[in-house]
Amino acid sequence: QVQLVESGGGLVQPGGSLRLSCVASGSIVSINDMGWFRQAPGKQRELVAVITSGGSTNYAGSVKGRFTISRDNAKNTVTLQMNSLRPDDTAVYYCNADRVLVPGVYTYLEFWGQGTLVTVSS
Repeated sequence: QVQLVESGGGLVQPGGSLRLSCVASGSIVSINDMGWFRQAPGKQRELVAVITSGGSTNYAGSVKGRFTISRDNAKNTVTLQMNSLRPDDTAVYYCNADRVLVPGVYTYLEFWGQGTLVTVSS
């Protein structure tokens, strides 16, 4: 089984920065896409940013220019650098690994982390 463990959430003032990290562990052959989603109270989960194993990235319009996603394929880690944070960035942030291949399973799998809370408030 594959586990995703996030770290780096917390409380930050508007305009501040936070860095989220996620490491995938377990029996992994490959991970095509790694990304971050978030869910604010009363809202649906939404994509924040995703990065492929080849380094292609995609961002939600609301975070473009403020957030940067990166990954280390060898270590199965993905990082989200969040700058110029705003109160509407407050949410639980979830790490996602999609199109994952594990030994003995010949179909793509998807995994989620448990979530880490980011609160932007003065």
